[in-house]
Amino acid sequence: MPAECCSGSERKEEREGVATDRPAGDEGRETLPFDHHRLRDEVSRTYAEALARGTCCSGLSQPKGSAAKLAGYDPALLGDLPAEALADSFGCGNPLAFAGLTPGSTVVDLGSGAGLDLLIAARVVGPEGRVIGVDMTDEMIAQATTNAEKAGLTNIEVRKGLIEALPVEDESVDLIVSNCVINLSPEKNRVFAEIARVLRPGGRIRISDIVAENLPQWARNIAPLYCSCIGGAISEADYVAGLESAGLVDVEVVERITYDAAQISAIAGLDDSLSPATVVSDCCGQRPTDTFAPALAGKVWSAMFVGRKP
Repeated sequence: MPAECCSGSERKEEREGVATDRPAGDEGRETLPFDHHRLRDEVSRTYAEALARGTCCSGLSQPKGSAAKLAGYDPALLGDLPAEALADSFGCGNPLAFAGLTPGSTVVDLGSGAGLDLLIAARVVGPEGRVIGVDMTDEMIAQATTNAEKAGLTNIEVRKGLIEALPVEDESVDLIVSNCVINLSPEKNRVFAEIARVLRPGGRIRISDIVAENLPQWARNIAPLYCSCIGGAISEADYVAGLESAGLVDVEVVERITYDAAQISAIAGLDDSLSPATVVSDCCGQRPTDTFAPALAGKVWSAMFVGRKP
């Protein structure tokens, strides 16, 4: 996937014949001019490179380890975890905070990455519990498995798969968590349906994700912004509606952190390694560099979604 987006005519030609799955109320929005397989490949490649390079998200000027700190994890929970789990943590919240986990529970982490949330959950549910991570990136799966072994936790299993087709049994899960991952899916309604499928009756979700309101179309057409969790974000209302349409109840947002221009710039990696002038050059009316992040300020935030299966 190129860093710059295509012209309107090129978008139309490549979009023809490509199926899309948009959340309720999202009809008519143009998407990136790539099919779902190519988009997933780009996201997977981006995060594998970020893991190797030692940066968070897509660019990603944040140093390794900053994500866990910025997401609000209690330092007491992080103190004796493997350094690699902390260093390679990518996220926008702490989905396990106040999760009410009990020993013996089964937890699934969508897009488990290097496994930080897996390690924390595994300790809480105990040896009689079960923690399953699902990720599509081989490098992340390998790192999470290594981190679980270093922590001496035997109740963690990391499975390769898509969050749109979870390799998890029907009605087998007590809690689903996810940290800044579902926004990257090009088929969010399928993710919501899979969540409902694998939850037991009474099972719960606690999902931290990035949402956006009135995001400019040029921002949605830039690949680096998509891979840094901004370009593919849907509105908070559409997110809630999608979860409810899948069959969940008591869906609400319990926490919000709205990002200012400086935070958006850091998330998107708008530094010397990824010039915004480069990524917006032929598709956004030569948008000036110094207005790139300010134009998105207040339109993007992280939200913590909770809900349950009746």
